[in-house]
Amino acid sequence: MVGLEEDIKQGRKFKNEYEKLIVNLIYTNSWISEQQLNMFKPFGISSAQYNVLRILRGHYPKPCTINSIIDRMIDRMSNASRIVDRLEAKGLVAREVCLVDRRAKDVLITQKGLDLLNEIEVSSKLWMERFEKINEDRIKAANNLLDELRTLQD
Repeated sequence: MVGLEEDIKQGRKFKNEYEKLIVNLIYTNSWISEQQLNMFKPFGISSAQYNVLRILRGHYPKPCTINSIIDRMIDRMSNASRIVDRLEAKGLVAREVCLVDRRAKDVLITQKGLDLLNEIEVSSKLWMERFEKINEDRIKAANNLLDELRTLQD
């Protein structure tokens, strides 16, 4: 198994395991993002667009507001309105006048969007199966550690 130091061609040792963990998380996030980019490219969407489509599918057949999409997005720095604009241009989502607030627009996934997600699920399932080589107890421990890291406050 190749370690982080070799992957990033680290010339010196990390100050401690904490520093290494943070660099490792950043590096691994970049690696996963690149993997997803390659997986979604043949379908003509980005990982942020995929995330929005999954949110809308989870809410289907009810529509979502842009604010509820933002609350559920993995990358909260993404511009949800712009992402929805792009998905609408591709016919994957539709905007409707909100029945509760006529000034607002609801977003609903289209059948074309649902079909695309079903198509992507095949590639996604194959990609995710690669991680099953790691013992499930170790995966649970990693998930617990990541959850704990996010609870740390300044």
